[in-house]
Amino acid sequence: MKKIFLYIVLTTIGIFMIYPLLWLVGASFKTNDEIFSSIWFMPERFDFSVYKRAWETVTPYSMGHYFINTFMIIIPKTFFSLISSTLVAYGFARFEFPMKKFFFAMLMGAMFMPSIVTIMPTYLLWGKIHLLDTYIPLTVPSLFAAEGVFVFMIFQFIKNVPKEFDDAARIDGCGTLGILFYILVPCISPVLVSVGIFSFLWTVNDFLNPLIMISSVEKYPLSLALRLSSDSTGDGYEQCKIIAMSVMGLIPSAAVFAIGQKKFVSGITAGGISG
Repeated sequence: MKKIFLYIVLTTIGIFMIYPLLWLVGASFKTNDEIFSSIWFMPERFDFSVYKRAWETVTPYSMGHYFINTFMIIIPKTFFSLISSTLVAYGFARFEFPMKKFFFAMLMGAMFMPSIVTIMPTYLLWGKIHLLDTYIPLTVPSLFAAEGVFVFMIFQFIKNVPKEFDDAARIDGCGTLGILFYILVPCISPVLVSVGIFSFLWTVNDFLNPLIMISSVEKYPLSLALRLSSDSTGDGYEQCKIIAMSVMGLIPSAAVFAIGQKKFVSGITAGGISG
């Protein structure tokens, strides 16, 4: 009886949590009157032509163009974040060097610094070297482990891997980088997947940094394209087109999370275990 009650409670909570997503999908088929007059997610009729119109957008470029722009930022940024964060975390977890505690404290302090504080000096820096309106300001900082939280997550995992693994690999002739890539990386793969998913989601949802660094509509990522379309006004403007664009924009994030869900969950849960 307790299990039945528990399932009922969890199912009810799950419905409440997923309902906004159901409403978003349903609202993409609704008229303006339906959207603002009812909270029920089912539309009166399904007109899939709205997705065709949404794909074309109100700009000279289609959503496919903005998807490509978005991935031109996401792919290098995620790759750079994984490589740099792993190397820095490996250094802190396995090596002793002067002022190690000080540098680690600085890294932890950077985690609590609001990103808005660094936007203006970053903008001025890239402006001085004439690299604004490119994707470089959005991707290159990841080469230097710009996300301290990623370093901390990977650091915690490496600390939990016994050092005896390193010693055994070293006896077999493995070098410093060999130990990292052949011994530690397979052991910490759950957290690497978690870092990759976080980097992907945070980048695809980032609005402020591209807004400041990118000025050409041709180079806009999807987040700015959505905003540009929502600024459109005029008689007979269809809200469902913006909602349809949002639904299509969610597909890559949902797919990435679905693919890495198992390791993502294990990476998050295992990150809280020490010893």
